[in-house]
Amino acid sequence: MQVEDVFVSAPGKAILHGEHAVVHGKVALAVSLNLRTYLRLQVTTTGKVCINLPNIDTFHCWDLSELRRLIHNFHGKRDEVQRLDAELVRRLREFVGVNNGNLDTCSMATLSFLYLYFSLFGSSELPSLTLTVWSELPTGAGLGSSAAYSVCLAAALLCASGAIPAPLKEWDHTARWCQEDLELINSWAFQGEMIIHGNPSGVDNAVGTWGGMLRFLAGKIIPLSRVPLLRILLTNTKVPRSTKVLVARVKDKINKFPSIMTPVLDSVDAISCTCEKVLSEMTCEPITGEHYNILEELIDINQHHLNVMGVGHPALDILCRVTLAKGLHSKLTGAGGGGCGITLLRPETDSLVVQSTVQDLRDCGFDCWETSIGGPGVQQHSPLSVKEDILEILNRY
Repeated sequence: MQVEDVFVSAPGKAILHGEHAVVHGKVALAVSLNLRTYLRLQVTTTGKVCINLPNIDTFHCWDLSELRRLIHNFHGKRDEVQRLDAELVRRLREFVGVNNGNLDTCSMATLSFLYLYFSLFGSSELPSLTLTVWSELPTGAGLGSSAAYSVCLAAALLCASGAIPAPLKEWDHTARWCQEDLELINSWAFQGEMIIHGNPSGVDNAVGTWGGMLRFLAGKIIPLSRVPLLRILLTNTKVPRSTKVLVARVKDKINKFPSIMTPVLDSVDAISCTCEKVLSEMTCEPITGEHYNILEELIDINQHHLNVMGVGHPALDILCRVTLAKGLHSKLTGAGGGGCGITLLRPETDSLVVQSTVQDLRDCGFDCWETSIGGPGVQQHSPLSVKEDILEILNRY
């Protein structure tokens, strides 16, 4: 055992441009949110394995002897990421009580933890430990909360098993792993995402691992080396939606009106590429008002395109109207049909304008936060660098 107590965090994600177009071979830009999931792993001597997920009111505790019996003839510790072990998944689903009709957040989060725990330690070396996870991200809102959870799990368990070193030095408050270790974290986080979602794209866990902004095209994910940190408002309309239904709706519209919809998808692709170019310029030359003017225009154009695709929603229209009345520009992020939207804040935007906009959106029944995009990916923390209220929660268990 390499560590006795480790704190890690990983960010959520938003799609800046390219929703739905990416399914049809176009560019999407995914960015990290400065809303994070925090995890504390404590190695104990209790002979128990415990997981606390206060966000979803979940607590589980198992005797080590019970877990060892469960996988008494398991193949052992895995040094490399392999294909998902179907037999281990089957056993764990049965153990947790997960079947095709019971895919609730609590069960899937527990299943993902146990799969990574068994895979990374092996049946002969199972340690007793307590894991506590707290997230600033709302679940089920399309903001990558499950991926941030999976990234935190992978980083902490890899560290505890000795597969990767803890990057935090005695004098550090936060630290990042090297590229090779990040790739291993990302690979295991993707396994966790497969447990939870079945067939994920890999974008969400990649953003959680590397942070910043990623370019996604035809299944290839390319982290961009430098991006500016941009202030935004993030609004959750709290309107539930089904990504599967919305993707099918766009596909039907393309099949029905190919000569109309294909140019729309091409235009969204061009928006993503233009945005990427502008953001790149903002990292290597003085940022000007014109940069923000272009970003705002791209946001407006893309939002209109998304409405044309049929993935808008009256709640998202309200969000755009409320913010535009304050001179701010918004678009949906993710699948659409409700869910979340982002609003770009310029550096000179007055704090009173921001506060009144947040209040107006909350008066509409929405949740709204001021945050930023483009921040770091998975990190290890000293307790001093964790926000006081979150540290209190993590230390409570």
